[in-house]
Amino acid sequence: LSLRKSSGGFHYVNGTPTDCVHLAVTGWLPQLPDMVISGINHGANMGDDTIYSGTVAAATEGFLLGIPSIAISLAGVTMGHYATAAQVALDLVHRYQNQPLAQPMLLNVNVPDLPYAELKSMETTRLGKRHKAEPVVKAESPRGETVYWVGAAGGAQDAGVGTDFHAVAQGRVSITPLQIDLTHFEQLDSIKQWMQG
Repeated sequence: LSLRKSSGGFHYVNGTPTDCVHLAVTGWLPQLPDMVISGINHGANMGDDTIYSGTVAAATEGFLLGIPSIAISLAGVTMGHYATAAQVALDLVHRYQNQPLAQPMLLNVNVPDLPYAELKSMETTRLGKRHKAEPVVKAESPRGETVYWVGAAGGAQDAGVGTDFHAVAQGRVSITPLQIDLTHFEQLDSIKQWMQG
């Protein structure tokens, strides 16, 4: 990985968002940061999106390194209200400074694409679920090569009250605490039996 300095005191890493956090925390910063804020992602990271998201992965890296971490995404079509998402991130940082949690946190935050004054509230949610993604679209490039466009994400399948999808659709900021262990505990016994059979 390489680290380059740009104007305004910004630095750039030629890797993934996770690489950026790992490099900064384990080798570049002179002291550990108080918090990792990953984003603002261009588009929602709700439901199943969290498994694929580079924004969520970077926050997860911070969490795994023992640092409270937040992944923040702007959920909308026009994507015109990044200042709203930035203000929500600042609000959460101030809340954490004033009321730190006993355990490190990993939060996935989705902000409706609205002016800040039009946000209804912040809501603690669970992850919803999407339908499967649309199939790839086969096309031909201007050079005559076959190319494939990735299909659109599936629509919301589980978007009921209490989900991230529902909160954002109602104009509320969705805040979902995440955990790392993806073990499907209810299936452990059946897989054991399947392996023995």
